[in-house]
Amino acid sequence: MNAGITLLKIDRYRYRIPRTGGMRTDAVIYASEKIIGQIERERAAEQAANVAWLPGIVGNSLAMPDAHWGYGFPIGGVAAFDAEEGVVSPGGVGYDINCGVRLIATNLVAGEVRAGMAELAASLFNRIPSGVGSRGMVRLSKREAEAVMREGSSWAVSKGYGTAADVEHTEARGCLPVSTLEGLSERAMERALDQLGTLGSGNHFLELQEVVEIMDVPAAEAFGLHLGQLLIMLHSGSRGFGYQVCDDFLKTFSRHGTGPEIELPDRQLACAYIQSREGGLYLSAMNAAANYAWANRQLMTHRVREGFEAHFRKSADKLGLRLVYDVAHNIAKFETHEVEGVARKLLVHRKGATRSFAPGHREVPDRYRAHGQPVLIPGDMGRASFILAGAEGAMRETFGSACHGAGRVLSRSAALKLKSGRQVADELAARGVRVFTAGIKTLAEEMPEAYKDVHDVVDAVAGAGLATRVAKMKPLMVIKG
Repeated sequence: MNAGITLLKIDRYRYRIPRTGGMRTDAVIYASEKIIGQIERERAAEQAANVAWLPGIVGNSLAMPDAHWGYGFPIGGVAAFDAEEGVVSPGGVGYDINCGVRLIATNLVAGEVRAGMAELAASLFNRIPSGVGSRGMVRLSKREAEAVMREGSSWAVSKGYGTAADVEHTEARGCLPVSTLEGLSERAMERALDQLGTLGSGNHFLELQEVVEIMDVPAAEAFGLHLGQLLIMLHSGSRGFGYQVCDDFLKTFSRHGTGPEIELPDRQLACAYIQSREGGLYLSAMNAAANYAWANRQLMTHRVREGFEAHFRKSADKLGLRLVYDVAHNIAKFETHEVEGVARKLLVHRKGATRSFAPGHREVPDRYRAHGQPVLIPGDMGRASFILAGAEGAMRETFGSACHGAGRVLSRSAALKLKSGRQVADELAARGVRVFTAGIKTLAEEMPEAYKDVHDVVDAVAGAGLATRVAKMKPLMVIKG
């Protein structure tokens, strides 16, 4: 590991680790004084410095305010690499490829439907498979699974599980290019066949939320948000398929991918040159997993609409169920960014980070373009979540990136020593939050105290100019795996 790093304060929301040893650039940490200590104790700052050793890195190695220890890269890490001379690292994407968040709006006022909300949540819990090893709402043939991997959200819509508007309001329109599926193992393909349309476990969730504060009225109006509104936030990824893709390629890269000329401070940073055969196979397989994740969230969105229709005896259209946006975490994407006044094609790794494109960017849907991309920041089960809007500061400094959530401060094993799942459920109920879960142990692992306070994280992101606050929501009903 890269020991003995020096952390220098730049300003109120930025810290720098100067280039030293094998680092090819500086590392910059976005954090306030209130949370920088947590990031240091988690050794996430050290991991950000380690990332700076990788060949072809452009700009600084970056860590967001929710950063914590991860495999190789910190969770909350961002790094961009030259598309011709740089590398791709599975540790810079993570095991849960395209774990992401989507937000669904309704025209319902939370206070007016609160009496039947537990029944509604129970119906959604029964419709959407959750928990470890859960099986999906469709069983795919190998040919169908390959179509999902190539087409993403559009595959789901073509089967009647959504609308063209859903695709329009999904990052990258829910599909990244897949040139070959040659890199997929038999085990990876097997895991893709029966998990589509499943929530999963761990930090994945479906949450009914109420908008409790509007900070930017024009942006909120553009996003279709208003005070008291009932929203649905959905957080899930590529399930066992994405995990297997990551696991397979980490082994491949450890054996063959990293060239002998690449010196690494951490074996978990195993990588391959983007232009190498191994690098190309991983990128295509990773895109396939990302597309699977988008289709997965799209199928669950369909189930949400079905559940609302059955509960309220009205169509989804009349209930105003509309996808606000879907943003990916844990992904590496080719993007063009201006670096020192020159447009460059880069492979941007975002691990536990989300895209935050500024007003006017052509990849922001027309409806939102004047205000910036919706940036969805889930908190924890007991406090709050936020909707932000992408800002120009992110384009200048972080390759259009911001934080992805609150960020852990306790490991799952440490959380289990503090409270039982039943205690957590009772405490949340006392706060007015009802939880439905397939595994009571998960509640203890995911207790609010296991996370930073999302208010502090958002303060740092907004203070650094990476995004602007639009709205705040509080949790009402939570479905966990």
